[in-house]
Amino acid sequence: MTRVPKFFNTAGPIQPDIHYNIDPLTRIDLEELESLIYQRKYFVLHAPRQTGKTSCLLALRDYLNARGEFYAVYVNVEAGQASRNLKDEVSRHVIGSLAERMRLVIQNDMPLELVREVVESTSPSEYITVYLRRLCESLDRPLLVFIDEIDALVGDSLVGVLRQIRAGYDERPAHFPQSIILCGVRDVRDYRIVLSNQDIITGGSAFNIKSESLRLGNFTREEIRELYLQHTAATGQEFDESCFPMIWTATEGQPWLVNALGYEVTSRMKENRDRSIRIIPEMIYRAQEQIIYRRDTHIDILIDKLREERVRRVIGPILANEDGEVEAHLQDDDIQYVVDMGLIVRDKPLRVSNAIYKEIIPRELTWARQQTLIQQSAWYMNPDNSINMEKLLLDFQQFFRENADSWIERFDYKESGPQLLLQASLPLAVEGRNFTFMDAIHFIFVVWIVFLPLSLS
Repeated sequence: MTRVPKFFNTAGPIQPDIHYNIDPLTRIDLEELESLIYQRKYFVLHAPRQTGKTSCLLALRDYLNARGEFYAVYVNVEAGQASRNLKDEVSRHVIGSLAERMRLVIQNDMPLELVREVVESTSPSEYITVYLRRLCESLDRPLLVFIDEIDALVGDSLVGVLRQIRAGYDERPAHFPQSIILCGVRDVRDYRIVLSNQDIITGGSAFNIKSESLRLGNFTREEIRELYLQHTAATGQEFDESCFPMIWTATEGQPWLVNALGYEVTSRMKENRDRSIRIIPEMIYRAQEQIIYRRDTHIDILIDKLREERVRRVIGPILANEDGEVEAHLQDDDIQYVVDMGLIVRDKPLRVSNAIYKEIIPRELTWARQQTLIQQSAWYMNPDNSINMEKLLLDFQQFFRENADSWIERFDYKESGPQLLLQASLPLAVEGRNFTFMDAIHFIFVVWIVFLPLSLS
């Protein structure tokens, strides 16, 4: 078999034979997880999207199955989202998916046969409870169940799944799973579930047997270095030492962003496929700009969240550069929701999670407006086709004074209007131009000198 070169992973769980990776079991507190399992606890593992949750669950499943003490099974219930409030269909989907995964673990069709028996003899409102009970009674070891994407389910279907799991809790481990991990973006206690009759309940009331909530964190600085140096070890291509602080600032360890930067700079940039070329900071900067401009799925999901009212209530004041006291005027549930999305961190004051997100958010909020701005660029271009920043920013200052009121009214985030208007005009100026790394540094300086007095006036 031909050996496949490894690369940085930007889609789905890692596969260690083809992906550079940080061992998922080192990213979780394995001792704590095992303790909870031995104590027969049901608990939650949550983190923002594309942080590595699924990779950790799959690694934990394989680790525990290899020990031969339990049967550990992983199941993803995201497809049940399509059925929304059709809770009976969702319940049947859950036990069907669970049976297929369990068949792979024990290497026989018994789990599939149990599905048929349960469907023929049980009320749909009890499918999951009865199926898990009969499955556990058919096994010679305690069962551990890892349910991924649980918060993809909504309304009655989500409540139905949580309550059916709760119904068998007192029968563990002989007649029900010894331990269940619910995995999603948010802690189950933060779910606000709207039922078909418009009643609202919380996840905590539907699943009051949860004992712990564990959060998967970002990569550390050391893990970023370890990941990138795996590429160096495999190919001989080196990273200039000054790249690593830049990667940290751009991503602050967000796993998808870390891998996306690595993939962009080593694989998508064709010239860098020559492994004798040393990766330098300017290449990292170019890779960052390409990720922002291309709007991969990760970025689209991020932008979609900005349209939610409870996200706007938190992000708006941050973009407006209001002082730290703004947190006192926000609902803590809203803040925690946006933290769980991975958009902000709870520093003092609250801030956007990393430099890439900080760049993406205002760009995307102004995308439609950018299409209606017309720039004649020749007058602010230098003879070498680079941008004359002073001319560009001074022109924007005049434009702002004459037109700001009418333009700012068009933005959803009006309190951030001056910043967003500047952001809307800038991409038109730099797109397709000779915008170098030093231009970027220069631009930051000019914004500070020219735009700050304007925004305060």
